[in-house]
Amino acid sequence: MPAYGRPPAYARAVLHILDARTGEPVPAAPARRGLTRIEARASGLDPTALRVLLTADLLVRALELGGTPVWTILSAPRRHAELRTAATALSIRPFEDGHDLASGLGEAQAIQVAAEGTDVPGGGPVVEVAPAEWTQLPAGTHAPEPDTTGHPPWPAAHPATPPVLPALLADPAALRLALLSVPRGEPARLDPDALEAAAGRLARWRRAVAGWARQPSRPVPDTVRARLRSAWEDDLDLPAVLDVLRDVADAPGLPDGARFETYVYADRLLALDLARDLGSLA
Repeated sequence: MPAYGRPPAYARAVLHILDARTGEPVPAAPARRGLTRIEARASGLDPTALRVLLTADLLVRALELGGTPVWTILSAPRRHAELRTAATALSIRPFEDGHDLASGLGEAQAIQVAAEGTDVPGGGPVVEVAPAEWTQLPAGTHAPEPDTTGHPPWPAAHPATPPVLPALLADPAALRLALLSVPRGEPARLDPDALEAAAGRLARWRRAVAGWARQPSRPVPDTVRARLRSAWEDDLDLPAVLDVLRDVADAPGLPDGARFETYVYADRLLALDLARDLGSLA
């Protein structure tokens, strides 16, 4: 369907997520007005943990775009500081420090984000994230040493070593796009080729956005906005959001100003800094 074609017969009005506890879709926003608390549960410092943090960030951004106030915390038994540093590099919103303040501000719902197979205590919806793994180790890496708790710093299921994290975060936006391109319920297999492809796609989009910005601004077409929201409100279907952007870039007859505004609007969720090259001579 063209990006600017007939509007869908039905558009979701509320973000829905698949609750891993019940296997059923549930509204991510509370029925009564109040904060939604998002808790990212990371068991270590590995590519899967980064994917958990990224999913929590996307949930936060999608809820905020729908007008829902959100409170986010990070639950991690170890490497807490390193996870926060990695999150910052990936343009993930900062996590709050306290667990209890949100309840005093009228918390209405809590959603936990965790890797598949994680034992998540308490009630409320759980958003599960499939594993992510680095499938090609950089030259010179070796088996990791246990940390002070006696646990390897990287889970055995992801035999990456500490030097891998700097390699993954060498281009954080490309890593973010590579992870966004894979459905959350499918394993994400990262290697240098995948990151290079994501970096190339990101560079092309940034050049295009910079070029479109030179034309008069036009509003995001209603049908395009509806497709974007329908995609991310359907259990955070980010690959579908990226498909909409691809269609908008290729749609014949669509004003460049509308393409620009569409990409800037979608980037409020994607956080890929798509307007970074504005004013360049590309």
